Amino acid sequence: MKSRLIAGLAAIVLAIVGALLVFTYAQAADKRAMAGLEPIEVLVVQEKVAAGTNVELLAESLAVKRLPASAVAKSALKDLKKSAGKVTEVGLVAGEQLVAERLINPKELEASGAVEVPKGLQELSFLLEPQRAVGGNLAPGDQIGVHISYAPGPSPEFEGIDTTKFVYHKVLLTNVQKAPVPGTEEGSEQDTAALPAGSLLLTVAVDDAKSARIVHGNEFGTLWLTKEPANATESENEVITKTEVYE
Repeated sequence: MKSRLIAGLAAIVLAIVGALLVFTYAQAADKRAMAGLEPIEVLVVQEKVAAGTNVELLAESLAVKRLPASAVAKSALKDLKKSAGKVTEVGLVAGEQLVAERLINPKELEASGAVEVPKGLQELSFLLEPQRAVGGNLAPGDQIGVHISYAPGPSPEFEGIDTTKFVYHKVLLTNVQKAPVPGTEEGSEQDTAALPAGSLLLTVAVDDAKSARIVHGNEFGTLWLTKEPANATESENEVITKTEVYE
């Protein structure tokens, strides 16, 4: 009885050791095979990305993968160091390598009107003076924060009191129409550097509830926008009055 038990335990141990040896050999073989293919690290899309997505936001949907050199596209990117300020020209799908041609200057995207509206959202336009829209330094694909101010406040609680609230974070901007600076050609270096003249017509992608609130704020109050990068802090915002400003 005892000898059978010992033999059984020995068989189990040998089976485990054998499995480990096979696994180790397979892993080593995979590494040798990959080494023979000269693997290269490139950026690969992990989830669907909409056209017009800013590079800062795009980074969250990318991962570095080691692929055989023969399978890597000639213009595949290894990092985003030289792509700051760019946006995706078209929508990207999971599994594809990120190639340089997919990233373009926002002005090129503006000309092509290629910013894709995410499913379930709709576009809404409103007119603002440059100082209320980051001095006009906005482009399709940017994400913006929306402040709404009322004078007096919008409810009995704030009757007779001027109020402001940061109501929405990271709203997708799909189009920007600017009036060219007098005496310059649109798109020129001087035009880009000069202070914008006149108003800007801004188009955003929002759901139905947000669209109604933005329309109300623009119609009966005032809007003020921020340019909001993907890593911007999102605090729990409260209604601001003079009292809170001086605290």
